[in-house]
Amino acid sequence: MLNKGQSEEELFTFLSQKRREDLDHDFILSSMCTIPHSVAVRAHCMFMETNLGDPGLFPGTFSLEQLLISRFGTLFHCPDAEGYATSGGTESNIQALRLARVEKSGIEKPNVIVPESAHFSFKKACDMLSLDMRSVPITKDFRMDAGAAAGLIDRNTIALVGIAGTTEYGMVDPIADLAKIAVQHDLFFHVDAAFGGMVIPFLDYPTPFDFALPGVTTIAVDPHKMGMSTIPCGCLLTREPDRLNSLNIDTPYLTVKQEYTLAGTRPGAPVAGALAVLDYLGVEGMRAVVTGCMKNTERLIAGMETLGYTRAATPDLNVATFICGKEAVPGAWRVSWTRKNHLRIVCMPHVHAGRIEAFLTDMQNSRTR
Repeated sequence: MLNKGQSEEELFTFLSQKRREDLDHDFILSSMCTIPHSVAVRAHCMFMETNLGDPGLFPGTFSLEQLLISRFGTLFHCPDAEGYATSGGTESNIQALRLARVEKSGIEKPNVIVPESAHFSFKKACDMLSLDMRSVPITKDFRMDAGAAAGLIDRNTIALVGIAGTTEYGMVDPIADLAKIAVQHDLFFHVDAAFGGMVIPFLDYPTPFDFALPGVTTIAVDPHKMGMSTIPCGCLLTREPDRLNSLNIDTPYLTVKQEYTLAGTRPGAPVAGALAVLDYLGVEGMRAVVTGCMKNTERLIAGMETLGYTRAATPDLNVATFICGKEAVPGAWRVSWTRKNHLRIVCMPHVHAGRIEAFLTDMQNSRTR
């Protein structure tokens, strides 16, 4: 800490310099986050000082969180769903497995079954909760093998996990088949829809993945991804209104006397931002956003294959992957690579048609040099 404070001009000159060192979104093709919608930014600024960790002090902000959960509950075919706003998919996934662990507390050596395509947050969750994580192979089309998952279930299995929008390939696991397996074995079934939860409902032919399937217990969704909210904002939803209460701990000096959340202090600002986007755009507006992203994904795949780069998978969502050497990608573009060394690009709202064409042009020029 400085002995003597800086002037405001000096401070913001320094901060501006550091901000310019960040990458320009025009060239970011690898992120599942995007530039927040303008209404999210405006709403965020209105609620900057609010703390949902002590909701009695901020009843208006707390009511917005409840509205946000209600919006997602309705979208996911369960208007009575309960939940809360998390910091994102990682927290939501940890809390889902924590809930399963508490509900099956009598099992001494519990295990959970996840696809090998699962987000790395499940490894964190299992390490924290002393759970044995059993990884299920994926099929040739990069989806979880439901039959193999069923074969791994034993008397110590407490939870099954399916992914609705895998991080690497944009695929939706066979959630309906997994839900049936969960019902047959009386398992807690968590669907990680952190990415796909705000894509699948707005597709022309949505794949079943939510509470419309009787076996689904909890769902994670991230408004700060395709929902274009400010960061951080995720949500965890449960089918039963009171299910999360089993996680309650005493909070005697707050306005509420118990809470089931993982974090204590929780910002209200991104919650207001997330709700603002949903209510501003509505279903029709979100469908238009998703349709545009899917069209850009199709154009990118077609353009890359014209250049001779074969797709690694035909995605369900707006994630495109290709068999492509790392040396082929011009240095200005920020892409990523899957564990199988496939080029990965996420066609988020900021990756609009013009950026796709600019990337394809640069890829073509790099081939002709």
